[in-house]
Amino acid sequence: MAEHNDRGHWGEQKAAEYLENKGYRILWRDWRDGHRDLDIVAVDADTLVVVEVKTRRSGDVMAPELAVTPKKMRNIVVAADRFAKTYGIEFPLRFDIVAVTGRGDADCRINHIEDAFNPMQL
Repeated sequence: MAEHNDRGHWGEQKAAEYLENKGYRILWRDWRDGHRDLDIVAVDADTLVVVEVKTRRSGDVMAPELAVTPKKMRNIVVAADRFAKTYGIEFPLRFDIVAVTGRGDADCRINHIEDAFNPMQL
């Protein structure tokens, strides 16, 4: 597997552990709808939370959360709508970003941006 794929899987694992430690209940990881995907779908209290995970090495030029473009946000919203309809979920919905930076567990940093974007403003 390519290094960036390994890093991405590592980042998703770190993000899931972080969210679980905060009391989130992970429902699904890597949910796919055609070419669209949701990295993590979780429940926080009575809210369905769709989490986009971005992972970068330390020292990369751009902060990972800045890689979530408006086009990516629209794809996430479409996939989240499909997820909710597929499973009959009627919870309020929130979109978060978890940015994971580091090369390994020793220097792992997590930036959790709750309510990172609003689908009505896209």
